[in-house]
Amino acid sequence: MSTSTDTITATGRRKTSVASISLIPGKGTVEINGRDIEEYFTTPEMKTRAVLPLVTADLAKKYDVKVRAHGGGLMGQAGAISLAVARAIIQIDPALRTTLKKPGFLKRDPRMKERKKAGQPGARKRFQFSKR
Repeated sequence: MSTSTDTITATGRRKTSVASISLIPGKGTVEINGRDIEEYFTTPEMKTRAVLPLVTADLAKKYDVKVRAHGGGLMGQAGAISLAVARAIIQIDPALRTTLKKPGFLKRDPRMKERKKAGQPGARKRFQFSKR
């Protein structure tokens, strides 16, 4: 069992998804909400997106990732995990910042659902106009 000094924690967000991760020295297993990544994510696109910062930094086989993700959909959670992993890697080695920044792993995706406005059926949609 690893001590608390070996564990690096970070948080990532995308849309309404939030992912808190713990990066622990190990052999490369990824566990999300108590389940394996292969079991949790349905498409290979989501699996690769979640761990792409580790692969880019060549740390995929050196660290185990434990994730607690909630909110939003699976794709949003994959994006949140990706950001959290990138932030944790920066804590391990600040020299890798430029390696992760260029592909955009350290940028938080600010796109969120726009709120519904009063007097309208949706965010932008208006009720049908009747002249007479």
